[in-house]
Amino acid sequence: MKRWIEALAVYRDPRMVAILFLGFSSGLPLALTTGTLAIWLARSGVDKTTIGLFALVGLPYTLKFVWAPVIDRAPVPLLTRLLGRRRGWLIATQGALMAATLALGSLDVAAAPATAALLALVVAFVSASQDIVVDAYRIDILDERQQGAGAAATQFGYRLGMLASGAGALLLADRMPWSAVYAVMAALVGVGVTAVLLAPEPEAPSERGPGGSWLGWIERAVIAPFADFLARPGWVAILMFILLYKFGDAFAGVMANPFYVEMGFTNSEIAGVSKVFGLAATLAGVAIGGAMVGRWGAMPSLLVCGVLQMLSNLMFALQAVVGHSVAMLGLTIAVENLSGGMGSAAFVAYLSGLCHLAYTATQYALLSSFMAFGRTALASTGGWLADRVDWVSFFVVSTAVAVPGLVLLLWLMRRPEAPPAGTRISA
Repeated sequence: MKRWIEALAVYRDPRMVAILFLGFSSGLPLALTTGTLAIWLARSGVDKTTIGLFALVGLPYTLKFVWAPVIDRAPVPLLTRLLGRRRGWLIATQGALMAATLALGSLDVAAAPATAALLALVVAFVSASQDIVVDAYRIDILDERQQGAGAAATQFGYRLGMLASGAGALLLADRMPWSAVYAVMAALVGVGVTAVLLAPEPEAPSERGPGGSWLGWIERAVIAPFADFLARPGWVAILMFILLYKFGDAFAGVMANPFYVEMGFTNSEIAGVSKVFGLAATLAGVAIGGAMVGRWGAMPSLLVCGVLQMLSNLMFALQAVVGHSVAMLGLTIAVENLSGGMGSAAFVAYLSGLCHLAYTATQYALLSSFMAFGRTALASTGGWLADRVDWVSFFVVSTAVAVPGLVLLLWLMRRPEAPPAGTRISA
């Protein structure tokens, strides 16, 4: 018990507060282009296949490694000089995020779904760009033993942001038009702006490679981060594991809100149970997951959490059998969010530990992009399947697709030459 208390004590570090609010900034935009937008589309009469395809607007999260070297190394005019490398980029992306969110909310999504998809894509692009900097900031400012707690603090803030743009947006949508709802969400980006202005700027790593010329910049910013990762033993297996670990969760999650609508739950019920009550379970999960990483290490934690989050999908199948029951929904959400929060904290700590200190923004963007690909491009087929099978079958399939990731994790754990997860590679 004493060791668990010591593991939890790391959350008292003041830097965790800045990371918490930056996590809020990261989580806020996601629901506005996924769950909340899906409910808006469903209420507007858009068919399920189209709603499922809207998951593709999250592709910037899978491709952010392409422009991550620019954000990692290039300065933002004026802002970098005033605030520093990381904070300058954060302010720039947050301003663009406010504008894009306002534009998306101004649309009639039923009359112009293509335009809505385009603007949602812009929101996702700016949000993914912000995530590049937030993740790099977290990794840069914490030492190795704090990475598990930092991952948990990020997830705490992230889930609070999703609560605001999920439950908060749904509650507001019962009382005001969607344009006003999205305007309120744009204003909440100010939480992230405040965090940036109050947070310290991490020390920049020493430059490597040839300097001065464009060739030298490309070598340092683009070639070196990828070459460093590709030189590691088992890098293909690592990337495949990252792609598949959260796939089962994402496959079910992309259709969770349309499922709630078909089960007859109101916006207020969805907000109160799925979002608000679910947040408590998620926060408990990320705290437990962060402590597990500190106590057991990333790999064993990933295995335990992965099995639990896979089995939690079966709760949705049971919910489909029971139908409209708020009590059953509470149990379903409690199990799913607790296990999902545990898995997310362990997974973020694992990804952070794979990053070289000299290339944190680019390498973390590469790794999290593979994770996001499973959540977007692969999971977008969920709408097609949900249109063709009943909900029980759909959620059983979502459980089965989580198995390959766990099998690959077991294989990685048995490889003696694989670098230990959670170990930071120093510059």
